[in-house]
Amino acid sequence: MHVIIDYGMGNLASVQRAFEKLDVNVKISNKEEDLRNAKSLILPGVGAFRDAIGLLNESGLSSVIKEEVSKGKNIIGICLGMQLLYEKGYEYGEYDGLGLIKGSIEYLDIELKVPHMGWNNLKFNKQDPILKYINEDEFVYFVHSYYAVSDNSEVLAYSEYGKKIPAIVRNENVYGIQFHPEKSGDVGLNILRAYKEIMEK
Repeated sequence: MHVIIDYGMGNLASVQRAFEKLDVNVKISNKEEDLRNAKSLILPGVGAFRDAIGLLNESGLSSVIKEEVSKGKNIIGICLGMQLLYEKGYEYGEYDGLGLIKGSIEYLDIELKVPHMGWNNLKFNKQDPILKYINEDEFVYFVHSYYAVSDNSEVLAYSEYGKKIPAIVRNENVYGIQFHPEKSGDVGLNILRAYKEIMEK
């Protein structure tokens, strides 16, 4: 069983449907016991960093997530869920994130329209098993106003929108996806298909 973490902010049903299309046994839950017993964790999110990390901390789920990941359990963060994996977030103030990836989440201060909303293509930065079923320059769907600023070595794929936007990142057993794979058609499903193979090993 793989658990989609329900902390009060996220498009849980659409993420669940995407994994179920790939025959992944997923469950939506906010129970500590379920997170600890899960084979892997899925952290979705829509909204502001401040509010999301506040809810995770208040529920006690932040410490559970960090403990389970430290034991080697796989986690993937999607959209805001990816941003929460970082050390700091600067949306409506300065807040500590989960600290599973070095770096911070900062405002996308560019001349182009913000939020970065719509389809954009992926450029590969380094090879990784999560990219095995897609090709460079395929398009995925973004909606975000903040982006990850971190060590380039953790960036597997990026998009260009005024700046290089980390799109898929990894730190050992921690993966993050800035765009919405569940809204990105076959490309998104192919990314999740590759991740299925990673988390079910």
